[in-house]
Amino acid sequence: MTLSKRLAILALAAAVLAPLSLAIAQPATVAPAARDGAHDFDFDLGVWTTHIIRRLHPLSGSDQTVELTGTVTVRQVWGGRGQLEEIEANSPNGHWEGMTVFLYDPKARQWSMNFANSSVGKFTTPMIGSFQNGRGELIGQDTLDGRSILVRGVWSDIGPTSHTYQESYSADGGRTWEVAFTAHKIKIS
Repeated sequence: MTLSKRLAILALAAAVLAPLSLAIAQPATVAPAARDGAHDFDFDLGVWTTHIIRRLHPLSGSDQTVELTGTVTVRQVWGGRGQLEEIEANSPNGHWEGMTVFLYDPKARQWSMNFANSSVGKFTTPMIGSFQNGRGELIGQDTLDGRSILVRGVWSDIGPTSHTYQESYSADGGRTWEVAFTAHKIKIS
């Protein structure tokens, strides 16, 4: 092989391999670490007054509601990886109590919300989700009047002394939502 052919082959090889060597020399792009949401519900700790508006017959076409006022007490459990919320409220229909257990899954970086009404005495199917941009959204599946529905809980307008929780139902797989429960909370201590 002549010297000119060897030089041509080397030049061709250099042209082909040069982009590869640049790619190898470039540092790999590192994906940002997933945000740890273990403290997302810290805003909810303490004692609150609450004003609740609950739709009496959700997904039925009825707009009939009942208003409740009461107190919500929220404390940490398991060193902050969980929270226990106790709700006591009164309405024209009488006294109501509920309990919510929030649990953080550090591997999934998600919270679960497990609610129990004192008149039923068992937990509902949990809602699961996370917080983004100062707004929490958890979704789960439940039944209402014998049919399967989706339930979405949203925490918004979060400030140091107040926030809003709203629960909506969907009977069409999440295409449309109807507000079933709204609680406005104001911090006492």
